[in-house]
Amino acid sequence: MKLRKLNRAVHRDLGYFFFGMTIIYAISGVALNHRHEWNPNYIIQQEEFTTNVPEKPGEVDETFVIALLEVLEEEQNYKTHLVAGNRLRIFIEGGSVEVNLETGMAKMETIRKRPVFNQLNFLHYNTPGKLWTWFADAYAAGLFLLAVTGLFILRGRNGITGRGAWLTAAGIIIPLTFLFFYF
Repeated sequence: MKLRKLNRAVHRDLGYFFFGMTIIYAISGVALNHRHEWNPNYIIQQEEFTTNVPEKPGEVDETFVIALLEVLEEEQNYKTHLVAGNRLRIFIEGGSVEVNLETGMAKMETIRKRPVFNQLNFLHYNTPGKLWTWFADAYAAGLFLLAVTGLFILRGRNGITGRGAWLTAAGIIIPLTFLFFYF
C-alpha cells in the first residue's frame, strides 16, 4: 500500500470513528468556554414573593412549612427546614425557599440539570472513570493523527506546500501569540 493511500485511509477511518467524540467535545467545549456568561450544567431559577408569617418565629413548624409549600406546589419535594433568628430556610428537592419571618419577603430558588449540556459536560470533565479516561486519551491521540494526516491529504497549491502551509502557520502562530501575551 502506498504511503499516500495509507495516510488517506487512516485519516478517513479515524474521522469516522471519532465523529461522536468530536461532536461531544465541540458542543461541551463551547458551552464550557462561556461558563462565565451562563451555567452550562444547571438551570437556576429564582422567584421572589410575599407570604404570611406567624406572629412569633417559634410558631414555625412542619405544618406551617407544608402549607407554604402547597401554595408553591412544592409540598411533595419537602426535605427539611431550619429556623435561624428571623429567617426560615426550607430545603426542597432541587432547591430551597428562604423566608424573612419579620417582613414575609421570600425567595424560592430551584436548580435542575440542563438537558443535553449536563450530560455532555459530564463526559468532557472526564468524570465517568478510568475506562472513559482511556477512551478520551485514545481520542486525543486520534486527534493528533487526524491533524498530521490531514496535512498530507491534498497535493499542490492547496496542499501543505501551498495554501495549506500558510493556514497551518496561522493556526500555530495564533495560539502561540495568546501564550506570549497571557502567560
